[in-house]
Amino acid sequence: MNCKFSIFFMTSCIFVAHFAQAMINLGTVGETYPVLEPDVVAELRQEAAKNDTKDKLPLSLLMQSYQPANLHALPPAAANKSFLVDMNYTLSQNFVDGDGKALYPQGYTFNPLDYLSFSGGLVVIDGEDPLQINWFKKTPYADNHRARLLLSNGSAFELIRQLKRPVFYLTSDIAKRLRLTAVPSIVVQQENKMLVQEVVIPRDKQGGPDGKK
Repeated sequence: MNCKFSIFFMTSCIFVAHFAQAMINLGTVGETYPVLEPDVVAELRQEAAKNDTKDKLPLSLLMQSYQPANLHALPPAAANKSFLVDMNYTLSQNFVDGDGKALYPQGYTFNPLDYLSFSGGLVVIDGEDPLQINWFKKTPYADNHRARLLLSNGSAFELIRQLKRPVFYLTSDIAKRLRLTAVPSIVVQQENKMLVQEVVIPRDKQGGPDGKK
């Protein structure tokens, strides 16, 4: 295997593995077909099979209420802040070719962003917070479908219908990898690091928009 290609292949696999779990799109609305990751479909079908035949819920209803078990809830941002996340990755085991020959040993460290670009970025919000939803609608990311919208709470299915765009879930592994601690958060690539920006949405004492009742 060509060395340059093997590095690209390895970084592709690992980079996708880090973010794939969050990329669970619970479908679109209208004339398009629902889109689900195969493992999510299997999970929902298994859940449906647990019910008695008389009470069995259709897959469409299960899809509407689906949330991953490792959905990662985050509190509202208390301060505007930004920080860089080092994306260096260390192999936990040998990376081998099709013949079992080790191409890169356990402990080998590299940065996927040296080989791949993460265009569009991520925006993470609490899908049950109307203020955060309205904030997102006013950002440039709302009309940029290359940007991935992730929910730390709420229903992806409902926001897909409301926003007419793909919506995904934030899982614990992604939150940990990107050091996310609050929402809304914007995550974009900056050279070979990820820049995280936590944004404060002003609220009054009742929890609504600042200055409004």
